[in-house]
Amino acid sequence: MFKSAIVLGCAVFCAVLTGTGVLSLGAHTDTVDMATTESAPPASSSTTIDNHVTAIPKASDGHFWANATVNTRAVRFLVDTGATVVALTPADAQRLGFDMHALTFDREITTANGKTYGAIVNLSVVGIGQSQVHNVEALVVKDGLQTSLLGMSYLGRLSRFEATPSNLILHP
Repeated sequence: MFKSAIVLGCAVFCAVLTGTGVLSLGAHTDTVDMATTESAPPASSSTTIDNHVTAIPKASDGHFWANATVNTRAVRFLVDTGATVVALTPADAQRLGFDMHALTFDREITTANGKTYGAIVNLSVVGIGQSQVHNVEALVVKDGLQTSLLGMSYLGRLSRFEATPSNLILHP
């Protein structure tokens, strides 16, 4: 259990550190500064290649942004293969119907912004294009997460996924 918490903490730390690096480049490029705007990250939408495969195009910032349906609601995720579980911002968790006051934030996480805590939740269904996964473990991160992360608790349950220079391909 302790080992899992350390691995999860490291994954969230790396994701936040990567996001911080991208934000620091924002002054020199045309990427979106997610720290100062409420608008969505660079637009990308998944497309169904055939009846079974979904492609998520690489955004102009070099990342894969997935528009998902979680428990019937829309959530925008940064795809993060280094994140052990799906990580939700408090705002996304509230939109999904989780009561922030009822959650138990007992998982210590170390991020680029310091230590914070997370609460384990279960997502009934997470769908992106043709790829739906039921009963997905997620972590609501109390502080320091700018955008929700699509981690391995979703990606690892697909039959496979692959990154190409221009797309992330999801195989249900």
